[in-house]
Amino acid sequence: MRNTLPLLLDTDFPAIRRDRLDTLQMNLGYLCNLACLHCHVAAGPTRKELMDRETMEIALEVIARHGVGTLDLTGGSPEMNPHFRWLVETAARSGVHVMDRLNPTIMREPGYEWVGEFLARHRVEAIASLPCYSKENVDAQRGNGVFEASIAALQELNKLGYGQAGSGLTLNLVYNPVGASLPPPQAALEEDYKRLLHEEFGIVFNALFTITNMPIKRFGAVLLAKGQYDGYMDTLRNAYRAANLKNVMCRNLVSVDYQGFLYDCDFNQMLDLPLGGSEQRPHLRQLLESGDVPRRIAVGGHCYGCTAGQGSSCGGALG
Repeated sequence: MRNTLPLLLDTDFPAIRRDRLDTLQMNLGYLCNLACLHCHVAAGPTRKELMDRETMEIALEVIARHGVGTLDLTGGSPEMNPHFRWLVETAARSGVHVMDRLNPTIMREPGYEWVGEFLARHRVEAIASLPCYSKENVDAQRGNGVFEASIAALQELNKLGYGQAGSGLTLNLVYNPVGASLPPPQAALEEDYKRLLHEEFGIVFNALFTITNMPIKRFGAVLLAKGQYDGYMDTLRNAYRAANLKNVMCRNLVSVDYQGFLYDCDFNQMLDLPLGGSEQRPHLRQLLESGDVPRRIAVGGHCYGCTAGQGSSCGGALG
């Protein structure tokens, strides 16, 4: 797989600094039941990297020490980590808001039938990927049968109360473009998703997040192979909006990889750009020992993906 990192480090992206630490985003491992073309993690069924329980215990200590209010779980499919349930139960019991970045097809895999009921019981916010409301587009991006499995899983979540008014169970969906283009305006697309998914499948949800495909890992390699990398980067740079800088996720978040090393965001993690641009990768233990979170944020050309157009983060459009 060709690596875009050397190209991304040659950048004129402006310097930004961290304001605070509200969210600890933990990548529980790269194991996933799917291997999607756009995946910036290059996750898949053959990946072996998984966070161990000791690292999770240190993370919970960091959360308590720093007063972190949100635990954001990602992967791969985070539910495939054997310690996922222990981590969620422990964090939720201590009053931390837990978010699960859910690939909904995992709920249709043998051995994972427990996922929906477990998330509902612990009041976990579900952020489910559904890159389009069209079967053809979803299956083209993620594989045959993915759309039908995703729809069945979302219907199950609805039956458990997710997305239903007054339930307190939040279900948000995530859209990624199919190829080398920016997402369309989030508000208008959300209206289309809500109308079409309800009319055709009876599905309801709270909000839609549109997320720009990042030119790293598997998607970056595809861009290079197709000769589309330079054109895509031009698209991102030409759509840059300085106003988005104040809302990018890295200003109140720290990303943790499956070994416990720290980064400014999940994208920097995949590029192996350590927290604050450090020469050596800092570890969760250092947040316990020193208590200091670096203000500096490591940046690269991929940061234009978060600040292009309406902006893009793990929480959707910025502006």
